[in-house]
Amino acid sequence: MAELKSPHLVNFHLWQQWREQGDLEARQQLIETYLPLVDYVTNRMAIGLPKNVIRDDLASNGVMGLIDAIEKFDYLRGLQFETYASFRIRGSIIDGLRQGDWVPRSVREKAKKIEDAYQILEQRYMRSVTDAEISNHLQISEKEFLQMLQEVSVSTIYSLEDPIRDEESETRMTLLVDDKVKKPEQTVHDLYLKQELSKGIERLTEKERIVISLFYFEELTLSEIAEVMSLSPSRISQLHSRAILRLRGVMEKYKDQLMQH
Repeated sequence: MAELKSPHLVNFHLWQQWREQGDLEARQQLIETYLPLVDYVTNRMAIGLPKNVIRDDLASNGVMGLIDAIEKFDYLRGLQFETYASFRIRGSIIDGLRQGDWVPRSVREKAKKIEDAYQILEQRYMRSVTDAEISNHLQISEKEFLQMLQEVSVSTIYSLEDPIRDEESETRMTLLVDDKVKKPEQTVHDLYLKQELSKGIERLTEKERIVISLFYFEELTLSEIAEVMSLSPSRISQLHSRAILRLRGVMEKYKDQLMQH
């Protein structure tokens, strides 16, 4: 009988030894092999964080995420481990940041005000609203609004990594990434969410869509995106915040509908 094997999975023999035989040495080799992935994710997430956040703390949480990924990864499904592990590593780092309460309450409150404003106005007009319309709704000047976007930028960096449901590990980004493999556990809710997110992305401005694509799919940093688009890093940060706050409005609407079912 031919050996069952995932042809696209690197280090398949180590995965087989670890998952089928419980070989702890194979497990350790897998951890050491993928440690550079922790460094990559950590360095990327550290950009723009407050100075009081220690990089080594991020890396420690990232290692825990890597170990969790190695414990739970189904090596026979044909998926790339790097993609799966990246989500787990990011999630573990974000959990650590949340426990440290690194975003001031005032910043969270400002982000929520902007998010609510986008949700209300875009449901009302059924289109992407302008800075002027948002500013008018918030009763502030456009200059003050842009300053608010800058202030909340750090709190929006990882919004697409938030769990859709508190008890589940599936995130918004996992639904946007095409693994080219149909998940047997995919539900009608997941399909609906993809449709809603697609509508939300369509309402973004062209520059906002480019920023989201380069940051989350091409995995460029905000500084690198600024170079690509010939804009200042602060402008890129504003575009990212604006896009994420629009999409968070879509997600809040989805969560409300989930609660009704």
